[in-house]
Amino acid sequence: MCTMHVAPTVSKYPFSIVKGQLDLEAPDFSKFKKQYCLCWAGVLKPLERLQKILQEFAVPLAQVCGERLAAGVQSGELDWRGAWGRIAHVEKLLSLLENRDEVWDLMCQPGQRYKGSGGHQAAAVLIQSCWRRYSARTAYLVQLRSKKAVEKIARSLVKHIKWCRLQKRMEASRVRQLENFRNKAESLAAHWKRISSTKRTIIHMPSLGYSLHQRLSLRGFDVLQNTQMGRLCEIRDENVEIIYVSPVKLGEDVIQYYTRLLGLQTAIELGDASEAESHPTKRFTILIPEALEEFSCRNMCLASLLKYSPRTLRRIKNLIKGKQAYMVSGVTHIDDLAVAEELDVPLLGTEPALSQLYSTKSGGRRILSNAGVNLPPGKLDVYTLQQLHEGLAELMANHMEVHRWLFKIDSEVYGQGTAYFDVCHLKCHQWAQMEFSRIGTEQWRASKSQKSVMIKFLEEIPHLLKSYSQTVNTSCYPTWASFLKHFLQEGGVIEAFPPSDHVKYVSVDILLEPDGDVGLLSCADQLRGSSGVEARVCSVPQSSICPDMLLSICTRVAQACQQRYIMGHISLGLLSFMDPNSLEKQVWVVDLELGYSTQLAMTQLMLMMTRGKLDCCTASLDVPSPAKDIKHSIRRKNRAETRRFAVMSFQLLHTNLSLVYYSTFFLMCKAQGIGYDVKAKQGTVFALHDSRQRRTLSMLTISENLQGALLTFAHNLSVIHQEISAPNMQGTTNFKELIKDIEEVLGTIVQKQTTSQERREENTIDIVS
Repeated sequence: MCTMHVAPTVSKYPFSIVKGQLDLEAPDFSKFKKQYCLCWAGVLKPLERLQKILQEFAVPLAQVCGERLAAGVQSGELDWRGAWGRIAHVEKLLSLLENRDEVWDLMCQPGQRYKGSGGHQAAAVLIQSCWRRYSARTAYLVQLRSKKAVEKIARSLVKHIKWCRLQKRMEASRVRQLENFRNKAESLAAHWKRISSTKRTIIHMPSLGYSLHQRLSLRGFDVLQNTQMGRLCEIRDENVEIIYVSPVKLGEDVIQYYTRLLGLQTAIELGDASEAESHPTKRFTILIPEALEEFSCRNMCLASLLKYSPRTLRRIKNLIKGKQAYMVSGVTHIDDLAVAEELDVPLLGTEPALSQLYSTKSGGRRILSNAGVNLPPGKLDVYTLQQLHEGLAELMANHMEVHRWLFKIDSEVYGQGTAYFDVCHLKCHQWAQMEFSRIGTEQWRASKSQKSVMIKFLEEIPHLLKSYSQTVNTSCYPTWASFLKHFLQEGGVIEAFPPSDHVKYVSVDILLEPDGDVGLLSCADQLRGSSGVEARVCSVPQSSICPDMLLSICTRVAQACQQRYIMGHISLGLLSFMDPNSLEKQVWVVDLELGYSTQLAMTQLMLMMTRGKLDCCTASLDVPSPAKDIKHSIRRKNRAETRRFAVMSFQLLHTNLSLVYYSTFFLMCKAQGIGYDVKAKQGTVFALHDSRQRRTLSMLTISENLQGALLTFAHNLSVIHQEISAPNMQGTTNFKELIKDIEEVLGTIVQKQTTSQERREENTIDIVS
């Protein structure tokens, strides 16, 4: 809007416009007309327009400056056809007035336009135009909303059609992959004897195909998958070549370490550290999927990462071209089948659907129950609070000798989803025990007292579970309420804890071969923490269960698994204890896991470092003497075999302080005398897991007896703990508790040796007497 500013001057020829009407006979107007008669034709048009504006706005009085009007006409500024527009033209006309401000203020008052000439018509036009605009806008919005709805429906329909097509293609792909897996499995079974005894390439992919919730709940999931780098040690068989797919990015330090470690085979076999290193790099290859960088924060299993790594897949194809190869995974996932199909190799493992079904606590217990082995009293497939309360009350009333009951979430792994409840917190516990003692074990279940005790238990259990139940892993489940919520969502089992203060844990790795044979690959005693859930240390071979009994149990479980088309590697968890009633040794099978275990990977490392043979059927580890000694040995035939023990730990060095360089760590170990004697085949070996965080590693100690291996293990822990826990770099480790547990085991061993010595001395005294 443009406003003409005029200097305040006294007009010589002013005239008035009253109520929009010009008095042509007025003296002031006549004087103005006489003065500007020569340009009167140009004055009339602006003057008419000014009158019209004043009439429309009902201006009672307007004083016109004649000189300004004439000047504007002569200069052409009042021409309506100019480029200023209507509003600017009105401003110019109003600038001709002496009382311009008063007129302008009046015109700006709301509704003033409708008081003048044609006001009713103007108001009607404005109302009609507003209504028409509103109606048109409303109709447009309705049409626009309908149009958007139609577009959204169309897009959704197209998206749905595309998704259905994609889903059908994916389903067809999954069916094709499953058929390919089954066909390859049949071919592998038919030729397994020949394949397992001739040159072959094994593609090791330590993938943990857990559910998304399980993967997200596990800290350092990528490093956890890579704790099985001991699989590389399978190249101790000269017919085997290894392709190892790593779930973490490995630096040159880790690769060089394993290259040198695997190159010691000749030196270990000859028992001479001065022997030149062999060149194992021709028989093992470590590959890292390129998708690892793109999905580093997704906690994807290794099979999925490899599936989306075309360059790595092409390289594996080139490495196995023209060779006899098969793939070994960890916990099988649906993407394992896709990778196996892409590589056109058989997969030594179980179908993913069966693996997911029987990898749960309830699924594993169902197989063990059908195998006819001894199980801890319990209930499976618990999904409701009523089932939990009633099932626990029934179990407690039926098994009065059990003092602790465990709750295990079906989908949890590594002992994270476990809680326990001690029956001593029941108010009626003492009364129930008196009733049980009065009636006796044989008649207890048929008595009415047993039912009354169960009712009493059921009344107290809901409140006591909230108050006295404890979770094993407080970082995942800090309270019983959080544990119970997940327990009821996922389902779980209730199991009895052995009624004994001295419980021994045993873990066995079994290979269900494609042709139906069963092989026991590893057996170990496990040293667990106070919770009795997480395995911290294990000793090989096991000595807690009679080998014949162990073989019988493993055979029955293997047959039950084979009946359900389970193939590949499985692990059994057993525990043995002395029954307080019968004073007989009892063995319970408490766990079944499908897949290649970390214990088996560490056993492979142990067997490579000792060149020994582990016989699980006799629970013995036979280590041959060095080849040089055998050549010079003439008289002693049994010199080539000795029995030894090994102790290992998974993720043992667990601290929040990263080891900056592995080389620094090994220099420290060398300075403290921590090493391995190639000739004696004794000492300490480490398994490295990653190059980035360096938060965990595994340690293996080998000695002629269990006591020596444990002493070396505890000494190493103490030395490492002192080095990485300096005052200026304090961190949290799991060393102190572990050392304490090992000291208790060593104390038990010494006590048994002392008791055995005293008995021998007493027998000698009796004979002399």
